[in-house]
Amino acid sequence: MAYEPHWSAEPEKLNKFEFVKLQKDGLDVIRTIIEKYALEGFDSIPADDLDLFKWAGVYQQKPRDGHFMMRVRINTGIMTTVQAKALAEIARLYGRDLVDITTRQAIQFHWLTVENLPDIFRRLEAAGLYSFEACGDCPRTIVGNPLAGIDKDELFDTTAIVEQLNDFFMLNRDFSNLPRKFKISVSANRYNNAQAEINDLAYTPAVKVINGVEIPGFHVMVGGGLSAKPHLAQKLDVFVKPEEALKVAAGIVTLFRDYGYREKRHHARLKFLVADWGVEKFREKLIEVVGELPTRGEDQTIGWQAAYFDGVHPQSREGLNYVGLNVPVGRLNSNELVQLAELADTCGESKLRTTMTQNIIISGVPDAKLQALLEAPVLQRLSPTAKNFISRTVACTGNEFCNLAIVETKQRAISVAEYLDEHVQLDEKLRLHFIGCPNACGQKHVADIGLQGTLIKTPDGMVDAFDIAVGGTLGSGDRGPEAEFAQPLKGRVKGDRIGPVLEQLITYYSAQRKEQENFHTFTRRVGVPALQDQLTAILATEVL
Repeated sequence: MAYEPHWSAEPEKLNKFEFVKLQKDGLDVIRTIIEKYALEGFDSIPADDLDLFKWAGVYQQKPRDGHFMMRVRINTGIMTTVQAKALAEIARLYGRDLVDITTRQAIQFHWLTVENLPDIFRRLEAAGLYSFEACGDCPRTIVGNPLAGIDKDELFDTTAIVEQLNDFFMLNRDFSNLPRKFKISVSANRYNNAQAEINDLAYTPAVKVINGVEIPGFHVMVGGGLSAKPHLAQKLDVFVKPEEALKVAAGIVTLFRDYGYREKRHHARLKFLVADWGVEKFREKLIEVVGELPTRGEDQTIGWQAAYFDGVHPQSREGLNYVGLNVPVGRLNSNELVQLAELADTCGESKLRTTMTQNIIISGVPDAKLQALLEAPVLQRLSPTAKNFISRTVACTGNEFCNLAIVETKQRAISVAEYLDEHVQLDEKLRLHFIGCPNACGQKHVADIGLQGTLIKTPDGMVDAFDIAVGGTLGSGDRGPEAEFAQPLKGRVKGDRIGPVLEQLITYYSAQRKEQENFHTFTRRVGVPALQDQLTAILATEVL
């Protein structure tokens, strides 16, 4: 540890978990798992160490009966087919065949036991993959452009930069004890496909004329995050050359480590420090750490496509294509993952790419092999041409496995999407995001319609219900509309009535929208009160 944890000098300002981390670095638990707990079993794990399992990428799953869920880092969403097959084998051997894609492009397993973890770690490492620090108070999986290297809409390829950042931060004890988790987004795509505004640190494409030469590089945003108190990341007045991305990222994480809040865990994310300091002070502090940086250049972000890639699209190299597949709510089985990997081997470039919308891309498909790929049986379910609502539905893990979630989300989301696809005719693809608790892993704040799980009392007892929020969007750089979180409506809807209620709300939108008007623009034009009136009228006819 090259730094001094100065916060230990003021113990009255620390929450309880900070004392745990002062006694044992989270990274130390990895060795303890391998050398002790895997041999002695679940009952041998003390509570403090169980909390530190997050640094191994592992959480207790629900119910707390000795099973774990694990996240595996898939930086910027790009994996080889060898890696995909290794992941499928782990799911087959230890995870009851279940594979989930998260909203941060990671792969998530369930049903693991502590006895299995050492072999899983070995299998991951043999494939060049790691679960380490996919969770915990540290820099987590780096999200980015899943099309990096093949993208006709990218300013430059960011693959090597993401790898450099990942290699620097992962298992780096200088940054393994942050006040809370730290999320990094890197993309040079012009359509904000790495969701910049909802990350602690985001690099977005920009150019700047320096000494008479136009240089491609990044603009920087800091302090984004969701959960119960969402914040949009703010723009720093700096321009970063690609070769300086690591230096600047290390400087920003250093500021968070040394100045971030450690008194209350719910008030410890970087977003609170940025909000209190303001971006001008944050920039000044950053310059103190990393040295002078140029001011902002010209923003190259021109739109937002919500990180959706379904269908067949040409790559930057003529004659090659990528095919975006819908994975309903990010869930597939190990056999399907193997089939996709084999398709990528026979028809593509032996890579699979995960997205922040829980989907998969097969890339490097020559024109001559497109038809064979599209006729593959596995693409009947994991379709490049899925129906409108199921193709735009995202869901967090839910209370099936997550101890924080109040309601089930995955199957509920699928049933609602299928209902809407059957009952609603609409040329616009509305984005539906389901979350099981306020932590918002399903990112409901950026959805057209966000649904947050809750409970309501009925004559038959407490039942699952959802609160509705409308009109979320992310931004389009300096040239387009700003990002805006979905606005909550009043009135809870029973889980089994979400489909019919949304049908009526969407029918109102369809009838009142202007030509080609998307849902966010419609919400801004008619106003949230108008949508509230519609929901109130709909719920007045609902019987509990």
